[in-house]
Amino acid sequence: MNLLRLTRTCAVLALSLGASNYALAHNPMCECKEIPGEQIQCTGGFSDGSGAPGVTLDVIGYDETILVPGKLGADSTLTFKKPASEFYVLFDAGPGHVVEIDQADIQAP
Repeated sequence: MNLLRLTRTCAVLALSLGASNYALAHNPMCECKEIPGEQIQCTGGFSDGSGAPGVTLDVIGYDETILVPGKLGADSTLTFKKPASEFYVLFDAGPGHVVEIDQADIQAP
């Protein structure tokens, strides 16, 4: 009887570990780069290869003012005019799925 209980416990534990790895399999990803015309283009998605259309992507000043409120388009991108003041980009796909990109980390053309 103890062997049966141990086997069941091991099976449940193995299934739980497999499910937790699956849950962690799609981390948020966001990349921004400067493009011609004083524009910034950001692309968001997840590590499992899926896109992020409709996900919130805001451009925020260092004083916490939202400079450009936005959402990623159908192609999982958002292009905006580079702000004159210092800023960071906040990709927010919900709890545990947030990426911040400081202006200093945005690639020049």
